[in-house]
Amino acid sequence: MAGAAVLLRPGGGSRAGGGVQIGGPFALVNGAGKTVTDRDFRGRFMLVYFGYTHCPDVCPTTLSDMASAMDKLPKASRARVAPVFITVDPARDTPALIGDYAQAFGSEIVGLTGSDAAVAAAEAAYHVYAAKHPLAHGDYGMDHSSIMYVMGPDGGFLGVINDGAKPAEIAQRLLDFGA
Repeated sequence: MAGAAVLLRPGGGSRAGGGVQIGGPFALVNGAGKTVTDRDFRGRFMLVYFGYTHCPDVCPTTLSDMASAMDKLPKASRARVAPVFITVDPARDTPALIGDYAQAFGSEIVGLTGSDAAVAAAEAAYHVYAAKHPLAHGDYGMDHSSIMYVMGPDGGFLGVINDGAKPAEIAQRLLDFGA
């Protein structure tokens, strides 16, 4: 999606420049081991972030900012937003690990994982870049996109919030989208 314009349509889904659809169906597993689909969030806005639990910097910062943004929303708006953290590292991020990790940042954050194929399908639907890279000590890290996707109550893509946005900015953007 780099370099593509994002065309926003108030009240509905939208596409990135060039007609690329952002978002779509997924079936993943939450921290309790229950299958969760995109349809489970219908009627609520979703604030979706892709990352992984072994991330040393960007993911924990972003999840902390998401949780703080949720705290800044009025109570009625807060009830209309589902913050969602989807792993890009399903090999290490088990349901229990992703669930505990997400909950450590905020009780409202839903951590999701799944099979390699299920996670790859979610990444493809959201046009997320994710790739393993080796580390010096024999382990690996994950390079990945670092933006938050705002999805409407109908599941349609509304826009993105860029990495580095402060909690107050995130909360305001959610309110601007109608949360």
